[in-house]
Amino acid sequence: MELWKLLLAWMGLALMLRTGEAQLNPNFYQVSCPNVESIVRRAVLKKLNQTIVTVPATLRLFFHDCFVEGCDASVIIASPRGDAEKDAPDNLSLAGDGFDTVIKAKQAVEAQCPGVVSCADILAIAARDVVVLSGGPTFAVELGRRDGVTSRADRVTGNLPGPEFSVDLLSSMFRKNNLTTRDMIALSGAHTVGFSHCNRFADRLYSFNSTSAVDPSLNPAYANALMRACPRNVDPTIAVNMDLNTPVTFDNVYYKNLLNGEGLFTSDQVLFTDQRSRPVVKKFAADQNSFFKAFARSMIRLGRLGVKTGSQGEIRRDCTAFN
Repeated sequence: MELWKLLLAWMGLALMLRTGEAQLNPNFYQVSCPNVESIVRRAVLKKLNQTIVTVPATLRLFFHDCFVEGCDASVIIASPRGDAEKDAPDNLSLAGDGFDTVIKAKQAVEAQCPGVVSCADILAIAARDVVVLSGGPTFAVELGRRDGVTSRADRVTGNLPGPEFSVDLLSSMFRKNNLTTRDMIALSGAHTVGFSHCNRFADRLYSFNSTSAVDPSLNPAYANALMRACPRNVDPTIAVNMDLNTPVTFDNVYYKNLLNGEGLFTSDQVLFTDQRSRPVVKKFAADQNSFFKAFARSMIRLGRLGVKTGSQGEIRRDCTAFN
C-alpha cells in the first residue's frame, strides 16, 4: 500500500480512537457482565410499572446528557453546591423518575457486576428499553462508555434546543453534534411520549406577537384545548401531554399531529411549516416503519456523542457522585 494511503488509514484510526467510536461495541460486556442488558431491562420494567413517566423521563435524560459533555452520565451527578449539570435552568424540568430509573438499574447491576458497567452505558440501555416497552423500535445499544468526571451547570447554556427554535437553529445545533437534519427530525419524534409544563409554550397561546396573541400555525381547536388545560397564570406544576392522542405509546402520531397543526412547541410545528423538513415529516406520518428505522439509527448516532472510552473518565460506583 502506498505511504499516503497508510497515513490516511492511520489518521482515520486515530480520529476514531479519539472520539471513542472505535471502542464502542454492543458486546462490550460479553465477558465481564454478560447479563447487563437483562438486569437493566428488569429494573426499567419495575420502574415503569410504578409510573408511566419513566418512559419520557429516561429518554429525555439521555438526550440532555449527550448534548452536554457527551454521553457520559454527567447530568446525573448531584452537587451539594447546586452547580452540577442537573442544576442548570434548562435541566430543572428533568423528571426525577428518569434519574431514579438509572440509579435503581445501576444498583441492580452493581449487585452482580461490581465496578464494571458505567452509568453512561446503563442510561443508554435504559433509554432504548423505555422506547421498546412503550411500543417503539428495538436496536442494539453500543457499549463501552465511561462516566465523565466533570459536571457543571455553566456548560449547559446554549447546548440544548429550545421550544422556540426554528429549523435553522435546530439543524445548526444538531450539526454541531455530528447529527443531520434528518436525525433531528427523527429524534424529535420522541415527543410522541411525555409532557411539558405550560410555561414552555404559553407564549404561543397568549402573547405570540404584536398582531396575533395566538400562534396562527396552531390548529384552533387544539389551541382552545391547550388554553383550557393551561389558563393564564396557571399553577407552574401543571403539565400537558406532548401528544394528546396516544400520550403513552411510542408511535408516529407525533408527525400526524404536526400535519394537523397540533405540535406543542414552536420547534415541533416548524418541522411541518418549514418546506425543507416537511417531506420527511409527511413520510414519517404516513409510514411508521420508516420512522422507527430512522429513529433507531439516530439513537445509535446520538449515543456516540463525546463518549469517554479506554482510560478516559471512570466507572462510578454511585451514579450521583464522582468516585
